[in-house]
Amino acid sequence: MEFIANYGGSSDDEDVVTPRKHKFYTVEFKLKVLKHAKEVSNKVAAEKFGVHRKRVQDWVKQEMLLHKIKESSPAGKFKKKLPGGGRPLTFKDLDIQLAAWLRERRSKKLRVSNLILQQQAVKMFNAEEDEEVICGITISHDGSEDDHIHCFKEDGPIPEGPFELMVSRSAIQQAAGLAEEVDKEQDDENGYLSDESLNSNMISIVNQQNQSQFDDETNDNYRTHRTEEMVSTTDNETELFVDISDALSERDKVKYTVHTKTKLPEFAKQEMSVVREHGEFIWLHNCLENNENFAGFIIPPAPPRPDFDASREKLQKLGEGEATMTKEEFQKMKQELEQEYLATFKKTVAMHEVFLCRLAAHPIFSKDPNFRVFLEYDNDLLVRGKNKREIMGSLFKRFSQSADEVLLSGQKDIDDFFEHEKNYLVEYHTHIKEATGKADRVCRLRRSVAECYSRIASNLEKCGQLESTGGDKEFGRFLSKVTDTLERLKKAESRVGTDEELKETDTLRYFTRETSAAKDLLYRRLRCLANYEAANKNLERARARNREIQKAETEQAEACKKFEEISALAKTELVDLKKRRVEAFKKNLTELVDLEIKQSKNKLSLLQTAVASLKISLPNSNGGQIPVVADFSS
Repeated sequence: MEFIANYGGSSDDEDVVTPRKHKFYTVEFKLKVLKHAKEVSNKVAAEKFGVHRKRVQDWVKQEMLLHKIKESSPAGKFKKKLPGGGRPLTFKDLDIQLAAWLRERRSKKLRVSNLILQQQAVKMFNAEEDEEVICGITISHDGSEDDHIHCFKEDGPIPEGPFELMVSRSAIQQAAGLAEEVDKEQDDENGYLSDESLNSNMISIVNQQNQSQFDDETNDNYRTHRTEEMVSTTDNETELFVDISDALSERDKVKYTVHTKTKLPEFAKQEMSVVREHGEFIWLHNCLENNENFAGFIIPPAPPRPDFDASREKLQKLGEGEATMTKEEFQKMKQELEQEYLATFKKTVAMHEVFLCRLAAHPIFSKDPNFRVFLEYDNDLLVRGKNKREIMGSLFKRFSQSADEVLLSGQKDIDDFFEHEKNYLVEYHTHIKEATGKADRVCRLRRSVAECYSRIASNLEKCGQLESTGGDKEFGRFLSKVTDTLERLKKAESRVGTDEELKETDTLRYFTRETSAAKDLLYRRLRCLANYEAANKNLERARARNREIQKAETEQAEACKKFEEISALAKTELVDLKKRRVEAFKKNLTELVDLEIKQSKNKLSLLQTAVASLKISLPNSNGGQIPVVADFSS
């Protein structure tokens, strides 16, 4: 491996810019500036203490962390750098060797200049064996990434592989923030936002409805839409309670107010509320999924992305057709869209809350530091989206995992329990995924039937208006009653479709993702088994060659310990999954049957009343009334 240094020079007529020197301030100084900024303003505080106003703004965001550092130790107030600051060690082993060499030279009172230090670094680097190293951002199967770059050699991952991306991410976020400000200014100048007045009006109405319905126990509470009941396995005295107390829709984003109550000593407060977006939920899921300490657990599936595209598309069409509608038709369609939007809104809130409750009720996940940061940190977590390279990396990783699963599929498991579970879950996942698609199709057909009722009612209403003005007025009133009946049937059919979606389709979809997470657990265990068997073979080869036996024994013992730990945890998790799945299906399907019976009775009563009313109101050819002869007793 060769080290090539490139010191780009400059020509004589180029201006050499002196690099800007950054001053470092103590925690005590920063808090003093913040105190003055609160009393007056950021600008006045920056001028008084001789610092840039941007730094004061950054310190305002870091105030909680600064107080924690100051209280951590007597010397905390004299610290100048926050955790994670300073130069990242790109080659940690070489830095350690170079530091030891430097201390040795100085102990001998030998001269060490920057040039000598640089030459020694190049010499040490080139002395390393030529070895292929692959580095990349690790990405989970759902296409999202974690906060680390991982490096891999031919014989496995490098222990010191992960490096935080804080510096680069901060620069990217600053650039993105500037670009976003420019875009907003251009939008305001060009008047792009004026076209969304109807959309903003609807969303504000929905938010008002959310505000009034979230705490109204008499309404159809969104918590009844949970796929499964949450049962905490933590200590009751120090239990962690998490719920989403409020949610707000802002254009294409939904902001969730996560409310937490706890007596756990790890938290600074016993009650707190933070605002989180969907991307931050995905970040939390990725942190759990990429944590090797949780390899033996089924990671709760991440909540799906809020999908309001269908509602917004209908809203756009409604806005375009406003000129051709009467005021009553427009208000009626607008009310229907608001109800549809609200139903989707409540469902996505419930799915996000289930994810958090699963973590809070778990004895291990609830103690994760990233989960505490998610619940406790007041500011945004600054989770950015993926670029094109990361998206391609996610596809590559998925292909790699699929190929690895194919290679491991032929490996016979030493435990009959896991061999049976693997075959069972593979077949079960295929069937439940297909059932989810079929159930989703049924829900779409239900909505289509409801729409057909609405269209028929609309056309009959127009016919009735024509009859009332220039035809048979009695027949016009008759058609008006038929229209009213069809509108009620449409609401009943929509209600049936909503119940089927919440109780059946969502349950199937949830456990499709849960089964996929269980399959990932079995894959991680099978990978540990393969590593354990490879370590056994390496130990046999080392003993045959009588070389590096101790190293091979250590690796074999570690692989054995890891495999046994993940096997014990996986067995418990799979048994628990089966129990939870059976209970959830029993609960939701029983409730669905009860709702179907209730809606069928309502529809039957509606049709009986409608037929009786229509036969009474329809005149016969002799001018009399047609008697009611319908018998529904059978």
